[in-house]
Amino acid sequence: MDKPTTKLFWPCVEYYLELCLAKGQSSDTVRNKRGGLKKFIIWCQEHNISTIDHVNLDLMDDYAAYLNSYRKKLDNEPLGPAQKRNLLTYVKTFVKYMHRKGLLSKNTLADIELPSKGQQIPKALYSVEEIEVILEQPLLFGVKGLRDRTILETFFATGIRRGELVKLNVDDIDFTGKMVRVHGKGKKERLVPISQRGCEWLAFYIGKIRPRFAFISSGKALFLANNGKRYVPGKLSDMASQYVKLAGFDRTGACHLFRHNTATTMLDNGADLRHIQEMLGHASILTTQLYTHVSRKKLSEVYEATHPSAEGGSGLF
Repeated sequence: MDKPTTKLFWPCVEYYLELCLAKGQSSDTVRNKRGGLKKFIIWCQEHNISTIDHVNLDLMDDYAAYLNSYRKKLDNEPLGPAQKRNLLTYVKTFVKYMHRKGLLSKNTLADIELPSKGQQIPKALYSVEEIEVILEQPLLFGVKGLRDRTILETFFATGIRRGELVKLNVDDIDFTGKMVRVHGKGKKERLVPISQRGCEWLAFYIGKIRPRFAFISSGKALFLANNGKRYVPGKLSDMASQYVKLAGFDRTGACHLFRHNTATTMLDNGADLRHIQEMLGHASILTTQLYTHVSRKKLSEVYEATHPSAEGGSGLF
């Protein structure tokens, strides 16, 4: 890749994103960085700033103030703490790389203070019964529906990320051992167990449904879109969201709702936190511990057994 000979924003950003891809960062990660940096560049252009050597702490203070006052177009809601931190981090990391590659003489954002992202609890949790209702919806849509049902079943049975599901190949499924080889973040692989029901849906899909979508260029890709190519992560979210709405639920939810349900249900049923961490592919157990805050069954059991108000009856009659 050619190093840019200008300090204009976009040539430098394109060079930086190529570096990110070369380092093995996922397409989702690079896409998010592109979107975040685009937002920053548009704001800079509105303030007559077009080159990277004008980015400094004072400018970032103004940009942070803009993010604090920004309202999303769809619902007029402010950005969340994690969103604001991410948008600032994209710029900080970009400037660091430009300095490392010699395009800037100094890392001007080395001392930037990022806002706390707080502790984000997973939203839009669904019960197992509600998940089953969602899983029934694709069966109304013929061959495509059977493919979609297998995809949703795989999400539910394994708890993997959408970016991991699209990378699955046919030979990643071990039907004998009931395991799935998952290609996770940072090129890390792990083996994840899958249920007998999940195996049966996958065997049916591979034998009867996948051949209807496959062509010479499909390769070993497990889940194929309508064009016979490997699924794109965003399309998976659209598909999952569609079936959530068809099931009659007005809460938000897409691919990650199955991941959340896997974690909380296993916790409710007594699974060790370390095992859930391994299954979900979390680098830190602190990420897995977020699910302890929404494990409703255990919290309710402890409350009923220990709180004086719960032990004392209603108090009314």
